[in-house]
Amino acid sequence: MDSLGLFILLVLLCCQWRAALTAEQSSWTYTGLVGQSDWSQFFPDCGGSSQSPVDVATTQTQYDPSLKPITPLGYSQHGNQPLMIYNNGHTVVIEMPGWMGIRGLPWLFTAVQMHLHWGSGGPSHGGSEHTVDGQSAEAELHIVHYNAELYPNMSAAMTQRGGLAVLAILIETGEETNEAFDNIINYLSRIRHADQKMFIPAFDIQSLLPDDLGRYYRYNGSLTTPPCYQSVIWTVFHERVHISKAQLLKLETVLYSSKEEESDRMLLQDNYRATQPLNHRVVFSSFTADSGKELTSGEVTAIVIGVMCGGVGLAVIVRFIVKTMRFFSHQRRQTVVVNSSSSSWDVLHSNRPAPMPRTKDPEKEKKQDVDLNLTADTIKTEEPSVCPHAEP
Repeated sequence: MDSLGLFILLVLLCCQWRAALTAEQSSWTYTGLVGQSDWSQFFPDCGGSSQSPVDVATTQTQYDPSLKPITPLGYSQHGNQPLMIYNNGHTVVIEMPGWMGIRGLPWLFTAVQMHLHWGSGGPSHGGSEHTVDGQSAEAELHIVHYNAELYPNMSAAMTQRGGLAVLAILIETGEETNEAFDNIINYLSRIRHADQKMFIPAFDIQSLLPDDLGRYYRYNGSLTTPPCYQSVIWTVFHERVHISKAQLLKLETVLYSSKEEESDRMLLQDNYRATQPLNHRVVFSSFTADSGKELTSGEVTAIVIGVMCGGVGLAVIVRFIVKTMRFFSHQRRQTVVVNSSSSSWDVLHSNRPAPMPRTKDPEKEKKQDVDLNLTADTIKTEEPSVCPHAEP
């Protein structure tokens, strides 16, 4: 074979290799061929020093008082416009209208889409991308926004530092059904296979968020899937939301990563990336450790019982005080009544009638003397005579 033929052969081999590389890039996976360990070979940014997700070590976070609560814009104003939901082979994606966005960051960010990550083992087996103190949740919701003040669209912003802002909500299982998440989960069976899509009724996006939007962790990172651009301002909320075990089971078992025409069907599971090293990055928190402490169920029960016992004790003390005051008040009234009845003459002694003075009436005294004399004579006359003894 001459040199020209050898050159042509090399060109053909190179073209085939580039075609194969392109095919591999478009079909990356979490495990197996072009899995996580191979991403950086085909997507150089995936090997960068500011990758996501990360483990949030709460004792090493740095409190930043300038971090303000996240303010959703238009999340509840869904109107009547339906939302597009589709299976892209890696996750379920719900497109969001352009009037939705968030404030609370250095710029205004416009919403683009939201998607989910989950595992395969049910409750307590992990599935979230971010972890806190080494512990993962059952699933994780990401709401993606682009910097609308600096860039015209998502494509232009996603390659620039600070071009994207993603809200991360950790999801755990509970006893009750989360009706907000049913707006997504109930339609998964209609987009089972990769590339399937449909419109679903609009709903309140804010109902998917935790109640407390003021406590969160903030750091600079990347997209968690290829091409892993390091352009994301991450907000990982401290408070978690809950879905039922039945809802988690649907999320883990309904979707396929394969297309409908493919005979070898593969369930879409474990679509979460392993945590990446911080590499001297700092994770900031919007709250102090004390204010962000999450109470256990036992601590909550103890607090409730303590409050109830305290309330009962306070009621008993108040009742005792009231009864004591009534008792002494009653005793005081009785004392006043007794004292009043026993010393009324002393109290009213000034009202006693004065003794009548004796007047010296000569005529009356003379009359009284005559009457006395007459009385005395009468007594003498009526005295019986004494009989003398007879002589012999």
